[in-house]
Amino acid sequence: MNDRIVKKILKSPVYDIAKKTPLELAPQLTQRLSNTIYFKREDLQPVFSFKLRGAYAKIKALSSDTIQQGVIAASAGNHAQGVALSAQKLGIPATIVMPITTPPIKVASVEKYGGTALLHGITYDEAYQFAQNYSESKNIPLVHPYDDWDVIAGQGTIAKEILEQHPDPIDYIFVPVGGGGLLAGIITYIKAIKPSVKVIAVEPDNAACLRAALDHNRRVKLKQVGIFADGVAVAQIGQKPFKLIKPLIDDCI
Repeated sequence: MNDRIVKKILKSPVYDIAKKTPLELAPQLTQRLSNTIYFKREDLQPVFSFKLRGAYAKIKALSSDTIQQGVIAASAGNHAQGVALSAQKLGIPATIVMPITTPPIKVASVEKYGGTALLHGITYDEAYQFAQNYSESKNIPLVHPYDDWDVIAGQGTIAKEILEQHPDPIDYIFVPVGGGGLLAGIITYIKAIKPSVKVIAVEPDNAACLRAALDHNRRVKLKQVGIFADGVAVAQIGQKPFKLIKPLIDDCI
């Protein structure tokens, strides 16, 4: 599977829509911590997030017959915008199921990119369940935010860029983790190409689903998660990401 992910990364179509974002020196942190620290500026993507990569890679991988009626996703954040913009680029409809608690500005962002926002449920889990049922009943593909091989490979294109942009030795790459799609893509490519680079997962202590899974040697579902950092407020690490992450991760903090 790892070889397949690496090949998908190398042949990824994400640059139809995504930018190769800069790897920028962080001068103040570099000075403060007496290390050379860079940020991968995914906030410069058209939707201000790496999520565009995975969403586009997934939709592009589907056959034209399959996506004729469009795609559906559940999200209250960056994945929603990534799916909506990707669908707009490919000229197909996108329905995004969002919890009714979603701020109006996020609903407006989806609609700005041509998506149809469908408000349902109080929590993300309720919105996702509705999207899954809708997908099955209407035979419309569901674009998962992280538990999908094509999504993982799309996010992994970031790792390819990092190695191209910084050919000098790299000691550590720190990756935020929610459901694990970004981390799985990055770690699979890095460990295949430059295994000496240590990859460290970073998650909030009140939403540490990867740490719990590593400690129990299996995926576990947290009873409660803090939502201050809502983009990584995930109760259970994704099944597919965990398969890739578990044997390769150097540390999770």
